[in-house]
Amino acid sequence: MATLHLHNLLPNPTSFKSPFSARPRPRSNSVRCGGEATQVSSSETNRVTVRNGNDSLDICRVLNGMWQTSGAWGRIDRDDAVEAMLRYADAGLSTFDMADHYGPAEDLYGIFINRVRQERPPELLEKVRGLTKWVPPPVKMTSSFVRDSINVSRKRMDVASLDMLQFHWWDYANPGYLDALKHLTDLKDEGKIKTVALTNFDTERLQIILENEIPVVSNQVQHSIVDMRPQQQMAELCQLTGVKLITYGTVMGGLLSEKFLDTNLSIPFAGPPLNTPSLQKYKRGK
Repeated sequence: MATLHLHNLLPNPTSFKSPFSARPRPRSNSVRCGGEATQVSSSETNRVTVRNGNDSLDICRVLNGMWQTSGAWGRIDRDDAVEAMLRYADAGLSTFDMADHYGPAEDLYGIFINRVRQERPPELLEKVRGLTKWVPPPVKMTSSFVRDSINVSRKRMDVASLDMLQFHWWDYANPGYLDALKHLTDLKDEGKIKTVALTNFDTERLQIILENEIPVVSNQVQHSIVDMRPQQQMAELCQLTGVKLITYGTVMGGLLSEKFLDTNLSIPFAGPPLNTPSLQKYKRGK
């Protein structure tokens, strides 16, 4: 079974990354992102808008993460995955977070969004959001290379315009990330991307990007009560500039849950098995 991934929008309340292997079970105190009023005792709404200048996108605070489709969890049944996505959307969890390298994630979204268009009311379609990531090799970022890459995601997801493109760059010694982001901004201006964002960028590079007047709306980074690095400098810069932090690993793939309470993970076989890539990842990095 895939694990539950929790996303936060700092400094706002939490957003979940939901597993596709489990049927959603909204409870009386669960957050819904649909049109119904939430029963959570909070004055805050269940959607949040990320924005920079004239660029904005409203998304659920609860994100369905699709890393589980990357193949590391085993074979993904296409029809079962799409049915699970529909159930989550029907339950009000209508924002999906994926990447170009998450196996068939973008293709699954394309099938899903067509099912929504054909089988669900227009009101639900208006609330569905598909957030994807582009993680290119650190080669020369020409306009044609960036355009062709984004067109692949647009085709796979079967959308004219990507709701959000989150960009990552592996090699800060290579300043080509600025060229890539400028080309992405051009594609945004052409209507092929609605919002440009980042994933796993550090504070120094985020500041450089903003100084180059690239209108990024968010940066997706790892954050939990164990790993609070974004609060050292990143959160302050985001507070000053209005850039949102979307955080992953907030429950460390499930390690921060009742299932592992009072478990000494340093003792082999002392507790529940670390049988998913996310549990193994956060155990190594704790």
